[in-house]
Amino acid sequence: MGIETGNKLNQLLQRSNQGGLYFSSWLKENGYSDQLVKKYRDSGWLSSLSKGVMYRTGDKLKSFSVLESYNEQLNKSCHIAAHSALELSGFNHYVPMGKPLLVVSHPSKEPVPSWIKNEDFDRTLRFFSTETFSKSELVLFNPNYPHLQSSVPEQAVLECLLLAPKQYAYMDLFYIMEQLTTLRPNILQTLLENTGNLKVKRMFLYMAEKAGHYWFDSLDIEKIELGSSKFQLVENGIYIPRYKITIPKELHEYE
Repeated sequence: MGIETGNKLNQLLQRSNQGGLYFSSWLKENGYSDQLVKKYRDSGWLSSLSKGVMYRTGDKLKSFSVLESYNEQLNKSCHIAAHSALELSGFNHYVPMGKPLLVVSHPSKEPVPSWIKNEDFDRTLRFFSTETFSKSELVLFNPNYPHLQSSVPEQAVLECLLLAPKQYAYMDLFYIMEQLTTLRPNILQTLLENTGNLKVKRMFLYMAEKAGHYWFDSLDIEKIELGSSKFQLVENGIYIPRYKITIPKELHEYE
C-alpha cells in the first residue's frame, strides 16, 4: 500500500467513532473511490455489514456510534426517544429484561433500512415513526455524538404514552411520571399545544394531575386542544369524565 493510500486509510480510521459505520456513498463523496475501498476490504481493514455499509474490521458495533454515522453520513434525522431518552436524562425506572433496548424515532419520510433493524448491536434498536409532534424538542446528549439528538424529558414522556399500551404499560408509565418533578411547564405547554394525538395529551394531563406535580398548575389547559370525543384506552377500566378517557382500574386506584 502506497504512502498516500495509507495516509487516506489512517485519516478514515481515525475519523469515525469506534463502533461506527462507513457508507459507500459518503466514502465516494469524500474521495474514496470504489477501487480504493475494495483494496481496504481485500486488505482486511474494512468489513462489510450490508451492501454499501462497512465498518472497521474487529470493531464491536455500538448503537450510538452506528446511529451517529447513519445520521451524519446519510443526512438522516433519527433521534433517541421515549424511555431511552428519559434514561439519558437520569430517569431510569423502566428497565426492560435482557439486552438493553434503545428506542429510536425517525421521520416517516426517512424509512430505516432492514439491516439497521436486524443487526446485533450492543443494544436492541426499536424504531418508530410519528408526525404527532409538529414542533419537536430535542437536545444533544453527548458531545461525542454531535449528529445524534435525544428527546427532552418533556417530549420523551409523551412519546412513551404514544407507544402505550403496546410498548409500555400505563402503570409503568405512571411510576415514571411520579419521578418527573422537574419538568419545565413552558416546554410542556409548547409540546401539548402542538401535539396532534388527543389520547396522549389527555393521558398525560391525567397522570400529571394525579401525581400532584407543582408544574401542572402552571399549564394553561384552556390553550391545549383536547377534543370532545370519548376514548376507551383499556377494556373494563374506569371512566374519567374530566379527560373523557377510560383508564386502567389499577391506575385509578393507585395511591
